[in-house]
Amino acid sequence: MRIDAGFAEDLIKRALRRGADLAEVYIKSSTGLSVEVKEQVIDSLTSSRSAGYSLRVAKGGRLGFSFATEAESADGVVDEAMNASVSADEDPYTDIPGPGSAAHVVVFDPAIENLAEEEAIRRVMDMEKAVYARDGRVRRVRKAMGSFAVSETVIINSRSVHVSYKSTSCAAQVTAVAEEAGESQIGWEYDSSRLLDDIAFSAIGGNAAERAVQLLGSTKISGCKAHVILDNSVTGEFLGIFASSLSSEAVQKGKSLLAGRMGKPVVSSKLNMIDSGLLPGRVGSSPVDAEGVPTREKMLIREGVLAAYLYNTYTARKDSVASTGNAVRGGYSSLPSVGVTNLFLDAASSGDVVPRGRLFKGVDKGLYVVDAMGVHTANPISGEFSVGVTGMWVEGGEIRHPVKEAVVSGNILDFFSRVDAVGDDLRFYGNIGAPSLVISGVDISG
Repeated sequence: MRIDAGFAEDLIKRALRRGADLAEVYIKSSTGLSVEVKEQVIDSLTSSRSAGYSLRVAKGGRLGFSFATEAESADGVVDEAMNASVSADEDPYTDIPGPGSAAHVVVFDPAIENLAEEEAIRRVMDMEKAVYARDGRVRRVRKAMGSFAVSETVIINSRSVHVSYKSTSCAAQVTAVAEEAGESQIGWEYDSSRLLDDIAFSAIGGNAAERAVQLLGSTKISGCKAHVILDNSVTGEFLGIFASSLSSEAVQKGKSLLAGRMGKPVVSSKLNMIDSGLLPGRVGSSPVDAEGVPTREKMLIREGVLAAYLYNTYTARKDSVASTGNAVRGGYSSLPSVGVTNLFLDAASSGDVVPRGRLFKGVDKGLYVVDAMGVHTANPISGEFSVGVTGMWVEGGEIRHPVKEAVVSGNILDFFSRVDAVGDDLRFYGNIGAPSLVISGVDISG
């Protein structure tokens, strides 16, 4: 017996016959190829294949859940899910969604599905070559890696949700090490997409080399309060921490720094914050979320004012609102939670946008941060952070010299409230997108 739509429909019928009020089957299968190259020799080549399914049931407001990888385990899966629902606490918000019109979005690329192993290896080798070709001071490559995957998702429930779709993804990353006069600096670069041609492997290698070389000759600076210019990659890291506070699940549990702030200014009026599952080729895009609710675009922060939270079916029912299509799962073995699709910052108006080449012009004194260490340690509830950074010292609107071992500290909400300028260089790292930002009055310690 195959694990497919027909199998899912049969599993739902079995659960309903056993007395379930509601039933849902989630199926996920995927194949992948991972390539790692070192000195133009294959260091690691891994092919993977996985498939599994889960059954979620509700009976009298009590939730039951079970999963397996073999179709032959279907009877046991139904038994386990139903037995779990008997011992679960009653929850009036337990629910599954009804049908909707799935969005049309480009998430599948046959070029990835048909990619030959030899071609995948060549692309990763080209990336490594480009690292060494950019600058002679690059002496080592710690990791040159590419991954390519094809997935199929099926979601069917007893409320007439019946969706399936195929998706692809590819990602590349490389770490370059530049050395000069006994000093060593690291540069990392990464890109990902659902479309193969979106990934410029050679450009990734060259950019990693450039990031490493630009930090050679770094010196320490004295502590001060000054402007900070965040590279778009660093802005994205801070936005990733901020993202957890937009979850209705976090708000309902009192674990969000945005709790009770609806309709109030929370960041600079120069910023909009958007979540969209409809961006072609982006890794967070899909026609439906992990419960089968159609994805869409949501304006979460408009001109600095909090306008919406993100919801799945459960948290939406708890707040008497509609799901925003933001149910996510870690895989077939996980229950739905709340997460972003593609979350990104944008300028509130065209007048707030500054070309990347002019970002430094209005900065009399400040630090251009190209790498931050420990952003993940920021407190997602209070927003407090203190992170080590490296970058370039800016004075009189010009880059003067590279900087090492500096520390930037503050509060994330206050940080984003002090934005003076928004770059025109919006870029996605995974499903988080951000431009470079100029932020005033930041505490910098040496």
